[in-house]
Amino acid sequence: MSIVLGVDPGLVYTGVGIIRTQGNSVSFIASYTLHPPTKSPLEERLKFLHDGLQKIIAEHQPNVAAIEETFVSMNGQSTLKLGQARGAILLSLSLAGLPVFEYAPNLIKKSLTGAGHAGKDQVEAMVKYLLPQATPKRADEADALAIALCHAQHAPLHKQLAGR
Repeated sequence: MSIVLGVDPGLVYTGVGIIRTQGNSVSFIASYTLHPPTKSPLEERLKFLHDGLQKIIAEHQPNVAAIEETFVSMNGQSTLKLGQARGAILLSLSLAGLPVFEYAPNLIKKSLTGAGHAGKDQVEAMVKYLLPQATPKRADEADALAIALCHAQHAPLHKQLAGR
């Protein structure tokens, strides 16, 4: 059995999804949205993300984390801010002692829908199909659950490669 924490990083909204895997079975545990105060200084927003993740980790005791790789947009400022949020989140996960696996957005979409360029609505529909008890309040939570599901699908390969 494994408890997977999926993270969809963002400086405005960070989605967090937690699932349980046992063999080929997956089940929903919880999902959250971390929303730092947008008027706060950057360092306070990053601390908000860290503190929120630490509380979630303490409550659910995951043994692995998965995070979406950075999507590089045309807006360099947005990409930089996302990178800072990701850095704070990666540090927080590392401080909690969790092994972290990173997945490209297209791989996450392809793992769930079969298409690497699937829309958010298709990803959310598959999350709800695979985790019928899940009730994500925002797309960020659905994306975080999708990231956790992607890891659940790829975890056996990681274990096999680690054994070599």
